[in-house]
Amino acid sequence: MSERFRQAGVEDAERLHEVIHEAYSLIRKLELKWPAANADVSQIRDNIVNNECYVLEADDRIVATITLSKGDEVKAVTEFPFIKWFAVHPGEQGKGYGDKLLNWVETAIIRDKVGAAAVTLGTAEKHPWLLPMYKRRGYETIRAFDPGNGDGTMHLLRKVVDAAAYALSREAAGEVSAS
Repeated sequence: MSERFRQAGVEDAERLHEVIHEAYSLIRKLELKWPAANADVSQIRDNIVNNECYVLEADDRIVATITLSKGDEVKAVTEFPFIKWFAVHPGEQGKGYGDKLLNWVETAIIRDKVGAAAVTLGTAEKHPWLLPMYKRRGYETIRAFDPGNGDGTMHLLRKVVDAAAYALSREAAGEVSAS
């Protein structure tokens, strides 16, 4: 089986719509107001054009996707990059594809390409397994808030991907390290 990581192009919009729509069915059942949950092909195309959308292909078929946002969703809270629209097609779940894609984006894109010391993402407390999953992966809540839209408590999470650079950035920001 061959696997390949790459940046998505607009020609991938139809398959990405299928992956995201199927993967986000629980999000719709939970009635969370996440833009990706109800995105149509045009919105998927806009996401590809306006952000950096990455995919994992297995045997030349997209099985997972994640987006590095180019927007300002969290700029008021943190300077670190924000990832969103993470999805693994339900027929491909349990095969490690989500883990592989997230690891690759955290290291090859966030740490090595962007040069950031940490990455952020958001999730809902009421989702039954996302928050615990991200915490097991080393993410920590840096802000919990209720957006007042019915989603309940949302968590902005951060994961350090380059410990030395993170320590230097905190030092430069005037934060005292606990050593």
